[in-house]
Amino acid sequence: MEPATRIVELRRQLEDANYRYHVLDEPNIPDIEYDRLLRELDELEAAHPELVTPDSPTQRVGNGPSAKFAEVRHAIPMLSLGNAFSDEEVHDFARRIADKLKRPVLKFSAEPKLDGLAISLRYENGVFVQGATRGDGATGEDVTANLRTVKAIPLRLRGIAGFGIRDSGFGETAAPSPLPVPNPQSPIPAVLEVRGEVYMPRADFEKYNEHARLHGGKVLANPRNGAAGSLRQLDPRITAQRPLAFFAYGTGLVEGGELPDSHSATLAQLRAWGFPVSSLSEVVEGADGLLDYYRRIGERRDALPFDIDGVVYKLDDGEGQREMGFVSRAPRWAIAHKFPAQEQATTVEAIEIQIGRTGAATPVARLTPVHVAGVVVTNATLHNADQIERLDVRVGDSVIVRRAGDVIPEVVGVIAERRPEGTVPWRMPANCPVCGSEIVREEDEAVWRCSGELSCPAQRKETIRHFASRRAMDIEGLGDKYVETLVDAGIVRGVADLYRLRRDQLLQLKLVLDAESPEALAGAVKPHLRPEGSGDVLNAILKLDGADDDWRARALAQRIDFAWNPKKIATKWADNLIAAIDDSRDATLERLLFALGIQHVGESTAKALAQWFGDLELIRRLPWPLFKRLPDIGGEVARSLGHFFEQPGNQQAIDDLLTVGKVRIRDIHPPSAKLRPELDLAALLVEAEIPTITPLRAQALTAALPTAERIIDAEPQHFIAAGLPEASAAALQAWLEQLGHPRLLLEGEKYIARILESAPPLEEVATGPLDGKTVVLTGGLASMSRDEAGAKLEALGAKVAGSVSKKTHLVVAGEAAGSKLAKAQELGIEIWDEAQLLDFLARHP
Repeated sequence: MEPATRIVELRRQLEDANYRYHVLDEPNIPDIEYDRLLRELDELEAAHPELVTPDSPTQRVGNGPSAKFAEVRHAIPMLSLGNAFSDEEVHDFARRIADKLKRPVLKFSAEPKLDGLAISLRYENGVFVQGATRGDGATGEDVTANLRTVKAIPLRLRGIAGFGIRDSGFGETAAPSPLPVPNPQSPIPAVLEVRGEVYMPRADFEKYNEHARLHGGKVLANPRNGAAGSLRQLDPRITAQRPLAFFAYGTGLVEGGELPDSHSATLAQLRAWGFPVSSLSEVVEGADGLLDYYRRIGERRDALPFDIDGVVYKLDDGEGQREMGFVSRAPRWAIAHKFPAQEQATTVEAIEIQIGRTGAATPVARLTPVHVAGVVVTNATLHNADQIERLDVRVGDSVIVRRAGDVIPEVVGVIAERRPEGTVPWRMPANCPVCGSEIVREEDEAVWRCSGELSCPAQRKETIRHFASRRAMDIEGLGDKYVETLVDAGIVRGVADLYRLRRDQLLQLKLVLDAESPEALAGAVKPHLRPEGSGDVLNAILKLDGADDDWRARALAQRIDFAWNPKKIATKWADNLIAAIDDSRDATLERLLFALGIQHVGESTAKALAQWFGDLELIRRLPWPLFKRLPDIGGEVARSLGHFFEQPGNQQAIDDLLTVGKVRIRDIHPPSAKLRPELDLAALLVEAEIPTITPLRAQALTAALPTAERIIDAEPQHFIAAGLPEASAAALQAWLEQLGHPRLLLEGEKYIARILESAPPLEEVATGPLDGKTVVLTGGLASMSRDEAGAKLEALGAKVAGSVSKKTHLVVAGEAAGSKLAKAQELGIEIWDEAQLLDFLARHP
């Protein structure tokens, strides 16, 4: 037999064996025979390389490691699904569709919801050309090379020219699930995207881990993580060693052909073309049929060969799907019915505080290890202090732990009868366990936060990302990966350290991030080393443990004397980044205040602080009640500012920015004259939120006791003599007896005097045509950006707001203005178009 003919026959036999094993679950040859055929094909292709094709079974493991995954934009987004957790929600789902389509009887395709990794496979003229992860639904990662290693994924579809299959698999052998019988002659579309789930069967997962334990390899945490991690290996040869499987559950883009107009028939057609489809997929009728399917699958859940976390219901009728459409990022015609999370009992050994990237203080229970849903759980979230109080969780308690959504372990209840004697209620600690700053709770919020934003190591990466962002200090080129590695290496410990970065460090960072292993890094570094001492440098790099994720940080921390070879590395980007960092030193006050990342202080609040107070040195020392004298700054924002500036670590970070970083504020100015009528001792008493102290009572009190010192030294009878009711006098006395309050009054009085001393006289304040007016911009402007328009309006005295309310005086509506325009019309607010805005600006330059 001619080699070319034999190669075609071998490929046909091997693909047919794959199809019968993975799709029909009816293997027709033993494994040893499959291996013999594959070896013969490999030998023939090695002797005749011109006959090798990308879809040959020998090409399932091709090239070596990739540097990184490319992005793939999905032609049709991979949508998420809404969730149902009760029978009532399933009935509501079916009823909504029936009401919309005006059909009393509905058929649904029901199928198990696999706990794996969603992927999209693209076939052109029946040949697999690209595979991508779901990613964020719009953009995923190109994992084509890794998906080629998954034997259950066909490289060439059955029925296309040259495949040589004798039958479609549904002639002699019945379809393995109750789906419609497909048309074996149905033409394959020119472009076909198939969506499905890559997963790891339970038995194969256990075998893999057993082998890993025996040979000192890496043990996988669970089948889902095993599948996801396997597909994201940069070396497809590693993926090929993992026991991955695949089920198709739908399609994406289809061009140059048609699919059946029902979901179940489409699944049957996909199986005919060579895709595995779950044998548990069924077509059922109405909500009762859905719930019956859910219960039957739930009873079989533990015995299934793969992990599932629920079932998925899809309206089977394609026309009905199109009529129902989508809401947000989910189809209205499909829903996931999740199984109840699995629970176990264990003991709370400790309750610790975990500080998140944004400073949120989350209590975490340290548990006696327990198996929950196939995973050993040692920690569980307690969400917040309110949840702990509600459950009354204490150290030593026996608790019920659940993996919420089969992912995040949480404590859901206490077994009260098992509580040991001597336990005490838990209380949120006063200080951050990481940096020592005060932990504060916002009014009407469940979340407690560390107030050491700039100084807390737990928040360091997020702080630096925000500080460098475009609307803050605008350090262009400082991407997330650079920040991650610079912080992990200990080179950047705070925002001021950005201004210490050297060109050498950035170029070294690029080499480290691009290298896939210490060996690769040594090769990349070698051309840039001086001859003397280069051997020691390379040996030190090669000794790094490439199995740990932190080897890059340790490599970057090494001090190396480089002699950069410009022919071997691009340097302009590093020069540009150093220049961008240097340019950011010359900052406006509002940008710097926003860049500090103070909780609740956005761009508009930062702008107001800069305009009214004019100087960072004043703002950073100001007692918090005085911030409330500014328009639109309430108690929550004022207290957040106060907590931030009270933390020594934050003040040190600001000092470092100004001295080490040499950041210069170019628009320092005296406080606004408009502050004069807003500031006096009576206003301070009111803004300090002293119980029952109203503006009238504060005026009466300060008329009799005109200084903070006299108020602090007074007795309750003096307050009564000044006109306060007995209850108010007692409340004021109790407030003054609390630690820190007398100092707050003294500091507030001092800073009021400083502001009044340096602010210009009120009569010198220039007024603009929009003074006291609130303006909202909406829609697109052709002649300028909304930011530019807002700046021009503010220069004329306007306050530019982001939302329309009864306090809004004017709305400027550009192209495609939406809900804000509609609300302005509803409230009868004056509305300008762009032409009116330009005319006004021309008349008031």
